[in-house]
Amino acid sequence: MEAPFLDEIDWRRPWLASVRETAESILRTTDWRAALDDAALCSGLFNHRGMPIRFVLQSDLPPGTAYEAYISASGCVPTRDNLHDFFNALVWLTFPRIKVRLNAIQASEIAHNETSTSPKVRGGVRDAATIFDENAALLVLRDAEMLDAFRAHRWIEVFMDRREVFGRECEVWLFGHALMEKLVRPYKAITAHAWPVLADSEFFSLPESEKTAWIDEAVSRQLTGNLANSSFTPLPVLGVPDWWDGQDRGFYDDLSVFRPKRRDSRGPLRDI
Repeated sequence: MEAPFLDEIDWRRPWLASVRETAESILRTTDWRAALDDAALCSGLFNHRGMPIRFVLQSDLPPGTAYEAYISASGCVPTRDNLHDFFNALVWLTFPRIKVRLNAIQASEIAHNETSTSPKVRGGVRDAATIFDENAALLVLRDAEMLDAFRAHRWIEVFMDRREVFGRECEVWLFGHALMEKLVRPYKAITAHAWPVLADSEFFSLPESEKTAWIDEAVSRQLTGNLANSSFTPLPVLGVPDWWDGQDRGFYDDLSVFRPKRRDSRGPLRDI
């Protein structure tokens, strides 16, 4: 099955490392859709109701049915022939526990909303789950002080002064499929919603497959019905060391991308 959109992807890009191994097995076949279903079957991938996950045509989604509710009820993931949905499928196969948990949260929020007196209001939990699904980067760190520096937007400190820490005590794993899609045509201002994950030093010496499994389990446990936008911190992804060329002081001094923390009228610092 031809899929010309797949030719746009440069798999050498470092930010695609999180799904590269999964993609390799899919792209070895001539029918990427069938390969996705085969991979889901082989891995025993089920949704939170115990329904096997399958990747179906977008036209299978019944009119008027919410996308997440349909996945929850049927196990079927509507998948269009485009980069956005292809990356989404790769994330399902790579981080299944996180995706199942996010779908369960979304489905619960949709069901609650249907019985609400204000059914058109999505609510903060559903918004945060959508942001996670679409634009999250998993920021795995050993040092809580470095996380504080990220949250304070101390970009020179985290990206230059602590540059040698990346890969040894700090890693960035892309999760959001819309984020991956944007990075097919990268530009400096692309910013992820970073989700912090604290890990001990042993994590950073694990093989890649074991790291993936550890992250999947750890983050799925973190996700609860109290999910909120305040849990994220901004991350200009091309600032990650060795993810882009020319990362000198002038690169990070660009305040249109590496924005400082700002204060609101009441005084406390806020993310931008």
